[in-house]
Amino acid sequence: MNSVANYIVDWLNSYAEKSRTKGFVIGISGGVDSALTSTLCALTGKKVVLVNMPILQTSAEYDRAQKHIEDLKSRFENVSSFEIDLTSVFQSFSAKMPFNTDDYLLAMANSRARIRMTTLYAIAQVNSCLVAGTGNKIEDFGIGFYTKYGDGGVDLSPIADLTKTEVFKVAKSVQVIDDILQAKPTDGLWPDGRSDEDQIGATYPELEWAMDFEGDENLLSERQKEVLKIYRTYNRANKHKMEPIPVCELPKKLKENLLSL
Repeated sequence: MNSVANYIVDWLNSYAEKSRTKGFVIGISGGVDSALTSTLCALTGKKVVLVNMPILQTSAEYDRAQKHIEDLKSRFENVSSFEIDLTSVFQSFSAKMPFNTDDYLLAMANSRARIRMTTLYAIAQVNSCLVAGTGNKIEDFGIGFYTKYGDGGVDLSPIADLTKTEVFKVAKSVQVIDDILQAKPTDGLWPDGRSDEDQIGATYPELEWAMDFEGDENLLSERQKEVLKIYRTYNRANKHKMEPIPVCELPKKLKENLLSL
C-alpha cells in the first residue's frame, strides 16, 4: 500500500472516530472509483457494508461489481454486503412520471442515482455508518459529472482530491481486481452501458489537462481546443452542483420591518 492510500485510510479512521460512527457504507457500481473507495474503507478495519444496487444493469457492470464484492469479502473480515435489486422500484417510479420527452431519459438516469442514495442512507442509519462518496476530482470539481442528491449525496469524499489517472494508480497499489482496472469508466446509469467518454466526448486524461490549462489558447491543436470547450461547457453548466446552495439573505432593514408587523 502506498503513502497516498495510507494517508486516506488514516483520514477515514479519524473522521469516523470524531463522528462516533462504526464504519462506512458504499454503493458498488463495478467501476474503479467505488472499488478504490471501498478498499480504502476496508483497510481502516472498521465496519464496511458494500451494496450492489442493480437497476436494469448490464451484465458486465453487474458481474464486475459482484467480483469486487467477493474479492473484498475474501480479503477483509470487517466487510459485509447486500444485493438490493431496485429495478422494480425504479420502474414503478418511472411509470408514475407525467412526461416522455428527450429530457425524460436524462431525468430517469439521474433518478436511478437518487433512488440508490436513499437506499444507502437507510442502510447507513441502521448500521450507524457513514455513506462514503466515490467521486474523483475531475467529476466532483471539474465537470460536475455526478447526480445532484444522487451519487453526490454523501457524508464524506475520500478520493475527491485524486484525478482519474491517480485513482487508477492508487487502486492498483491496493490490489483492486484486474477486471475493474481494465474496464472503461462508466456511471452505470444507462441501459446501453455507455462509457463516460461516450457521454462526455473526452477522455479523463484530456479533461485533467483541461482542468490545469493556463497557457496560450492560440498555440493549441484543434483537438485541444475542442477538449477545452467541452471541459468549460460542463464546468459552467454544473457550477450549481459544486457551489453551496444559494441563500436569499434579507437586508437588515427588511428583517427589522418583519419584527414590527
